[in-house]
Amino acid sequence: MKPLRASGKNFRISEFDPDDTSLFEGGKKEASIEALKTQERLSDLQELLYAVGNHKLLIVLQGMDTSGKDGTIRHLMGGLGAVGVYVASFKKPSQQELDHDFLWRVHAKVPGRGEIVIFNRSHYEDVLVVRVRSLVPEKIWRKRYQQIVDFERMLVENGTIILKFFLYISPEEQKKRLEERVADATKRWKFNPGDLEERKLWPAYEKAYEDALGETSTDVAPWYVVPANKKWYRNWVIGSIVVKALEDLDMKYPEIDLSNVVIE
Repeated sequence: MKPLRASGKNFRISEFDPDDTSLFEGGKKEASIEALKTQERLSDLQELLYAVGNHKLLIVLQGMDTSGKDGTIRHLMGGLGAVGVYVASFKKPSQQELDHDFLWRVHAKVPGRGEIVIFNRSHYEDVLVVRVRSLVPEKIWRKRYQQIVDFERMLVENGTIILKFFLYISPEEQKKRLEERVADATKRWKFNPGDLEERKLWPAYEKAYEDALGETSTDVAPWYVVPANKKWYRNWVIGSIVVKALEDLDMKYPEIDLSNVVIE
């Protein structure tokens, strides 16, 4: 899905429409049917990935608050087995983590052979929130773009497939989702008053994302900008990209010598 790829240091988020659904010929009902097929196919491919044991898949999810990272994970996990699949969430770093380089805690969570790991937020927080909130000087966070590129290239050279998704919603859609979160007693626990303070920084975060995606979207570890105002479209896009990436590996189940096997 090259139309969704972020490319070049002149990348601008405004080039994308968070309401866009143009890559899918149909609507929500048709997409729901396709989503089930995608989950089934993903389940088969994940089992094959684990059986072959040569490749690793890292899925990175980033986006503004309420952009749908948790919903995307639920959708992807619906098609995955319990073995060899993990979700890693990165919150405020501990003192031990701060005592190391910013990639230390991230490297410990990357997938091993045959595994799929989904990052719910990621090492990119160290060029996003730390920049917007001035938690470290610019001379430090600006160097991290190249450090991230080098880190991800090293992972790829060691057999990791990296798919990075920026879930792009509009400020209006975020307002709607925050209001729904407050109104729903079963979702209210997810609401943090601090989200409103972060919302005021929308322009600063948008600029930080533009720079981060533009500086770190590479041929081996591309960023995909996913229009995410429509949840069904978000799920279809991401599921389709993940399935294609696994299919492109052209994996085959390992041959097992059964000549001396006797089942009594």
